Amino acid sequence: MRIGLDARAIRDHFPGIARYVYNLARALPAQLDGDSLTLLINADQPTSRYDLAALGRLPGVEVVTLAAPPLSLREQVELPVAARRLRLDALHAPYYVRPYAMPVPVVTTLYDVTPTRYPEYLPSRRARAAYDAMTHLAMETSAALLTLSASARDDLVAVYKARPERITVTPPAADPAFAPRPAAEIACLRERLTLPEAYVLYVGINKPHKNLPHLVEAFSQVARALPDVTLVLAGRPDPRYPEAETRIREAGLTERVRLLSDVAEADLPALYSGAAVFAFPSLYEGFGFPVLEAMACGAPVVASRASSLPEVVGNAGVLVPANDSHALARAIIAVLQDGRLWTRLHQAGLARAATFTWARTAEQTLTVLRRVARR
Repeated sequence: MRIGLDARAIRDHFPGIARYVYNLARALPAQLDGDSLTLLINADQPTSRYDLAALGRLPGVEVVTLAAPPLSLREQVELPVAARRLRLDALHAPYYVRPYAMPVPVVTTLYDVTPTRYPEYLPSRRARAAYDAMTHLAMETSAALLTLSASARDDLVAVYKARPERITVTPPAADPAFAPRPAAEIACLRERLTLPEAYVLYVGINKPHKNLPHLVEAFSQVARALPDVTLVLAGRPDPRYPEAETRIREAGLTERVRLLSDVAEADLPALYSGAAVFAFPSLYEGFGFPVLEAMACGAPVVASRASSLPEVVGNAGVLVPANDSHALARAIIAVLQDGRLWTRLHQAGLARAATFTWARTAEQTLTVLRRVARR
């Protein structure tokens, strides 16, 4: 069987999706069992994080370069032609904006319904209508659908009336690079980024559903109780959403909060590993990669009890109500002050993260692709 994976999303424009597609592509060859995998990439896709050439050296993998970039009208013609020329039996599309008239069965991954829950993220009514139309079109023209959490599956059923039997939940894993780093590496990163010994870490964007003003409010309480602790917010900020930085200034926390706008991919494991607590107050996640990455690096996790996060954290972290800043502050303080609690969460997080494997994700994904190919 010839299986295709549209890997054109492995580019800097799609940070989370690129991580998912790249690691899935690395894990699939071990599960092929005589089948072949064709990776479709774009000739000009810029990626500073991933080694595309290494994928072509994996057994059973062929890399085919296409001229059409993602999100282009050109892909509506070029990918169907390529699928027919390559004699693919099924194609995995990791994004809802894709060619819709395909000559082979397509399995599409849908991650969440964030633009529906937060329509202000889309610039106009026309953009919102286009998102809804393309999502519906992707669902209607797919032989099957994948998503990364039961919560996201339920959202797709509730919002888009998708039939649950058409959706398979295929939880991903952390990139293998996310593991506890040696003390010397953490110390080197601390010195290079001038980080304090004890810091509460957040990694991600600053869009409103990430709830960062709420985290700043909670940290103002932590700062009063523990004068030696710093809050580190890591991630490139979107200038459209300055609320967290405004709250930092208003609360007089400019000396207690570090903004790391662009952390190198290679530095993230040490940044997680050095954190005294990883705090993730998000209101909505289709999965929540940063929480899993933090646990994989041994950072104790305090997260909101919202959407998919309980599925990821399980009993390995502290879950608090999403908009209760006092509960969030109390949980962070408890982990910082209680060494036994810190150790338990550290160990439980490592064990929990290890239960998520790319081998299982690949196996589940291939099962669906093989099923639709045989229809």
